[in-house]
Amino acid sequence: YEALELATKFYQVKLRQNREALEYILKKRGFSKDTAVEFRMGYSPENGGLTKFLQSKGFTQQELAGAGLSTRRAGGPSDMFRGRIMIPLMDGFGRVVGFTARQLRDDPNGPKYINTPATPVYDKSRHVFGLHLAKEAIRKGGYSVVVEGNLDVIASHQAGVEQVVATAGTAMTEMQLKALGRFAPDVRLAFDQDTAGVNATERSIPLGGKAGVVLSIIDIPSGKDPDELIKKDPKLWASAIEAPKYAPDWLIDHYKKQLDLTSAQGKREFSDVILRLIKNLSDPVEQDHYVAKLAKLVGASEQAIRTKLRASAEATKTYRKKPAAQPAFDTVQADRIKTEQHFLALVLMHPELRTYTDRLSIDMFTYNEAKKLFTLLQKTPGLNIRKDQKQIPSTSGDYTKIVVLLYEELYKGLEDTELHYEAARLQTRLLKQYVRSEKDLLARKLEVATEPETDELLKRAKELDKLLKAQKYKDIKLTKEN
Repeated sequence: YEALELATKFYQVKLRQNREALEYILKKRGFSKDTAVEFRMGYSPENGGLTKFLQSKGFTQQELAGAGLSTRRAGGPSDMFRGRIMIPLMDGFGRVVGFTARQLRDDPNGPKYINTPATPVYDKSRHVFGLHLAKEAIRKGGYSVVVEGNLDVIASHQAGVEQVVATAGTAMTEMQLKALGRFAPDVRLAFDQDTAGVNATERSIPLGGKAGVVLSIIDIPSGKDPDELIKKDPKLWASAIEAPKYAPDWLIDHYKKQLDLTSAQGKREFSDVILRLIKNLSDPVEQDHYVAKLAKLVGASEQAIRTKLRASAEATKTYRKKPAAQPAFDTVQADRIKTEQHFLALVLMHPELRTYTDRLSIDMFTYNEAKKLFTLLQKTPGLNIRKDQKQIPSTSGDYTKIVVLLYEELYKGLEDTELHYEAARLQTRLLKQYVRSEKDLLARKLEVATEPETDELLKRAKELDKLLKAQKYKDIKLTKEN
């Protein structure tokens, strides 16, 4: 906490020293100086400086990396965030636990927002932005409003509507809803009404039941986000949050507009969607209410709707797999994902380094987006986005942009020899991490294996040893050649 608090003060000082950053906050976003101070907004300089500042205060590089403030680049330890508007993330007691960092200058080739990675004090699935400032207003008003963006929260508080908080995008969790429910059970969602927002509403309804809160939806006029509406007229935003619609009813109305309920196909699709909603309701009386409502809307008997509901529930029970328990903070997994990103950053930006992918396979990557990018590079060996950034695939989402940004920060400007050395080192690290993970899995399987299964598992272990030995031989050969 101490390092994060000092980092916040460092960024605040740097904001006062940077005219462009100040103009963005005060003029472009329209925030007052008092608002900027209340939310402790800051600026991370393009040339860094935080890491050295905190080291001078006695913090080790390991401590700074663990707090998500520093990372190791090609030239040594460096700031995690550079050239960005910094918005501190605070817990319910007002202690800084991390940051949201927004681009000062919009760059389509980099992610607009970057959050602090998972750390011992920051878990995005539990964190509710602005709760420390909103909780008293939530208690007094009897409800909370959840928006998508942190800047929407800041704009709303400045407009005098203070019971507003945000989550990391639209990914609401049961833990976040429980945190809000401790202050008031009435939770109102003001997400964008695009596909992602609608899907988030659907996912949130069963979570609301588990968390013991009542979810409703706020319709924002003209499809604007809260910040835009507040800039137009703060009174419109204040009125919108006072007229929420109960979440299941809102979803039904939404899909009534999207689908043709006069056709057989439209009725089938509509009933599929609404039955998925009904199935996730925990209260049997509420389920009965919506079964009757659905039957009336599609012109079917309640018996037909209940038959389809039972069939849907059975199918879900049959095919749903029990999710594996995930550790709160898996450092081994995080290290593998980091290695994948660094390796892909090099081979994406330098086609001549793609020979280092020859000994790798898709199952050696853990992150789905990394697997997609690795497959893309195998299929399009001539792809060269360093010469033409328009070649960045539009379907690859933010992951490729993050990898490009990583390259710009870590490897741009290195000589060819250094680039080859890094690619070879990361290739070896990927292989070692994969072999270690596979061997751990084999060890667990051997504990309960039958004799024939044991033979197969030992055979697999030998294959992994050969893979590692071959890579070690290649590394020795490369070292002698250099």
